[in-house]
Amino acid sequence: MDQPTIDLPSRLLLNLTPWRNATTWRIAFSGGLDSTVLLHLLANLAKTESLPALRAIHVHHGLQAAADGWPEHCRSICDALGVPLQVARVQVQSGASLERAAREARYGAFLQATQANELLLTAQHRDDQAETLLFRLLRGAGVRGLSGMPGKRVLGRGHLLRPLLDIPRAELEAYATEHQLSWIEDPSNQDRQFSRNYLRHQVFPVLTERWPQAVATMARSAAHLSEAQGLLDDLAQIDLA
Repeated sequence: MDQPTIDLPSRLLLNLTPWRNATTWRIAFSGGLDSTVLLHLLANLAKTESLPALRAIHVHHGLQAAADGWPEHCRSICDALGVPLQVARVQVQSGASLERAAREARYGAFLQATQANELLLTAQHRDDQAETLLFRLLRGAGVRGLSGMPGKRVLGRGHLLRPLLDIPRAELEAYATEHQLSWIEDPSNQDRQFSRNYLRHQVFPVLTERWPQAVATMARSAAHLSEAQGLLDDLAQIDLA
């Protein structure tokens, strides 16, 4: 749900409040718009707030020639913000779904990098959550799948957190423009043979033209289903006991 009376940095800080005793907040930094905004927000907050140590990790998949220059771009951004950067190079396994294989390789690197009492922060936002819900609905997912991306989960010895999951993409774009941020435009994001790109570029513009609140209401449905799944899990534990 939108909270227009609270500015973006304050909302981010509010979402991260329970995790301020972690030793490290590690930002998954692709160099794209969303993670650039997240990194910039946190680096700015660290100037006035007592936060855990900030670090960034960039995963280099090596899937396209354009990507070879991205680690250097990410390093220059991190240097300017005073945030140490780790570049993790991964091998993406060939298979039916390149999207899934790249995601598995990426999260494998995140798992390896995240130590005990550390937090890995990823920059998925409300529009991503709506896309996830529709994508999984079209694949016939049940309650757990339709819960969308969890706001938090265990990751190895630490935790993964998505602190921007209630923020619309338009708000991140406005922040990036206001602060004159530079980011990477991944050419593959325009390739509509990938299901998520097709939904983003072909389906959602039509949906939101007819139902302007579609993204917000779909993200809300994912939250309701996540709550339902939690209740089902609790009942299962009671039955097991």
